[in-house]
Amino acid sequence: MDVHLRDLRYFVAVAEELSFTRAATERLFISQPALSKQIHRLELELRTPLFVRDRRSVALTPAGSALLPHARRLIEEWEQARNTVADAASAQEAVLTVGFQTSIGRGLIPAVRATMARLLPGWRLRFRQVAWSDPTAGLANGGVDVAVAWLPVPEDAFAWKVITREDRWVALPPGHRLAALRVVPFADLVDEPFIALPPEAGALRGFWLAEDHRATPPRVTAAVETADETFEAVASGLGVVLLAAGNAEIHRRDDIVYRPVSGLSPGELAVVWRAGDYREAVRVFAEACCLCAAPATPAGS
Repeated sequence: MDVHLRDLRYFVAVAEELSFTRAATERLFISQPALSKQIHRLELELRTPLFVRDRRSVALTPAGSALLPHARRLIEEWEQARNTVADAASAQEAVLTVGFQTSIGRGLIPAVRATMARLLPGWRLRFRQVAWSDPTAGLANGGVDVAVAWLPVPEDAFAWKVITREDRWVALPPGHRLAALRVVPFADLVDEPFIALPPEAGALRGFWLAEDHRATPPRVTAAVETADETFEAVASGLGVVLLAAGNAEIHRRDDIVYRPVSGLSPGELAVVWRAGDYREAVRVFAEACCLCAAPATPAGS
């Protein structure tokens, strides 16, 4: 059986971090057990250990050290090949595929289309909705050329520019005890049941659970793949969910109450692309997103 490029990416991440936990949660956005399982499979395929592990440290074996430069080169060569093919294909079709996970809104796309038409006449945008389980909004598997996504995304493989920053709000079921407040302190939400992104979303899931503002883990009652699933779960009384201020307006419903939350840092909506992708269409789209972005939505508006 041939080794997959994904296995080499996993190997390089662990080799550079010398930590399965950091590689899994900060770079790959997968669970640590899943990463360990894939590395074990790679070692079985190569018939040699690649890492020496104990409770306190991880180190490369001689075989692992020998593999590392080759793995890096193969990954780099594949990225160059994929960019070349994508450039040829998109130039032939004059289509740029944009990944997204929730409605982009904010008046962004009509303005970007107008800018693209002026700078790249003949090009058109194609949109593809991607489940929350892919925090790269389709970039990781090559399904899209660029994405409009909420940060964080994996840092080692992608580049981005922030389009706008928006305060975090909360969506509450009707009749919730906090619905009467004009602004909800996050301290009042800490013990509430939460609707969460799937575990595969990694750090993005943690951000929308506000894990960096908690002393104890959140109480998660449901995991959802899409925005529609999210709001149906809230309306059904399964729990509450944090969302961006702009999305509270886009997804306004009669059976959900939206309130700004105090005590949290804002979310960042970004245009994201694969690092090393220097195609003109990608550059123009990214710059147009930043130029056409609406002002950030203030709390309580």
